[in-house]
Amino acid sequence: MSRVAKKVINLPKGVDLSVADGFINVKGSKGSLKLAKPETVSINNDNGAVSFTADADHMKMAGTVRAILANMITGVTTGFTRKLELVGVGYRASMAGKDLNLSLGYSHPVVYQAPEGITITTPTQTEILVAGNDKQLVGEVAAKIRAYRKPEPYKGKGIRYSGEKINMKEAKKA
Repeated sequence: MSRVAKKVINLPKGVDLSVADGFINVKGSKGSLKLAKPETVSINNDNGAVSFTADADHMKMAGTVRAILANMITGVTTGFTRKLELVGVGYRASMAGKDLNLSLGYSHPVVYQAPEGITITTPTQTEILVAGNDKQLVGEVAAKIRAYRKPEPYKGKGIRYSGEKINMKEAKKA
């Protein structure tokens, strides 16, 4: 039995939730998101209070849909951001239109094009902010940018999430 699915989601003002044609649509001030509705889960919207029901075998799926829907509602109201930090001598980030230019110690600059619905900004040369209303897409874009130069365990150089702790290894002893 899923405890998550039993919790009711209260829709904030300005958020419109509709279920039609096998899809759940959520619209808010930051945009709209769409989710394919599983056939085994039923969704009830009673004046802004969204509840989920399913038979005993599919209650786990109801909890998953509830968690994803709660993230969608947060996304269309406030949005999500991930902050990345560049650590290393000569590591730089800059924006050229919608393209992110990264100088990461390679013989060539790395250019990353932001997908639709994602906003990338560089407040400083060593900070990257990835923002959008889809939590999964924001995390995926941040992970792709980080994968260009993951933090290495000896000096800690690379691209890391803000607040990420890197377990440093001890250097070789003579």
